[in-house]
Amino acid sequence: MKVIYKKSELKEIVKEAAKTKDIALVPTMGALHKGHKSLIDKAVNENDFVIVSVFVNPTQFGPNEDYDKYPRTLDNDIKLCENSGADIIFAPSPKEMYDEIYFEEKETTLVCPPYKYVNKLCGKSRPGHFDGVCTVVSKLFNLTKCKRAYFGKKDAQQLFIIKKMVSELDFDVEIVPVDIVREDDGLATSSRNTYLSESDRIFAVNIHKGLEKAKELYQKGIIESQTLIDTAMAYLKDFDVDYVEVVSLEDFEKIGTIKNEALMLIAAKTPDKKVRLIDNIEL
Repeated sequence: MKVIYKKSELKEIVKEAAKTKDIALVPTMGALHKGHKSLIDKAVNENDFVIVSVFVNPTQFGPNEDYDKYPRTLDNDIKLCENSGADIIFAPSPKEMYDEIYFEEKETTLVCPPYKYVNKLCGKSRPGHFDGVCTVVSKLFNLTKCKRAYFGKKDAQQLFIIKKMVSELDFDVEIVPVDIVREDDGLATSSRNTYLSESDRIFAVNIHKGLEKAKELYQKGIIESQTLIDTAMAYLKDFDVDYVEVVSLEDFEKIGTIKNEALMLIAAKTPDKKVRLIDNIEL
């Protein structure tokens, strides 16, 4: 396995690999855990050549978010990728990934998904976030010439928006969703779990408990979204809740009465360290 830091070197490797191999991409921001490992393992099992990007992308962080303190653990990331059988880690610096003008004037060309998809859920409380996501993912698609790209279902809105972007901008890339990986108590794996205090960690599992209880009621025939939302909210009384919503899997619009495939999503900050966690469950 090779670790690449320069776009020019990556392009040369990709040019040769693409002649005989199907290239897969696993885009990450590093601080890799067993959730990321599941993405890499699936990519390795299904493709000839796997590139894992490790890049904390500045354009998807707002001015008051955790870009500077986001965990960076490249040495451990390299070990995990090597053990999983990845071929390349691409770990550029921000100045390698973006033109110098971005750092001088905070301006760069952005890929902006439609307002109707971002003015809700995580996009509502994180303005500009999905512009940054779509921009960096587009750059990675172009740099890696990947045939497939692997994304976790935990970031459900991100997955939906990237699928729309790929379709509407005619990227020749198959988006492969991968199931959420959880700890033994149900907490969804996340790089931000490292921020949790001991007390926060105890509280954090209530997010999943609320989702599971809502799904249990849905399976018993409760199809009114507000009833399911109220049920989940009962588990979040100690949290600073950003949102609890039920949306259609088809278009991510809110649902009043569930008739087809639906998703319940939660974003909430923990009581102690105010760590923002997200999770979801298919109903």
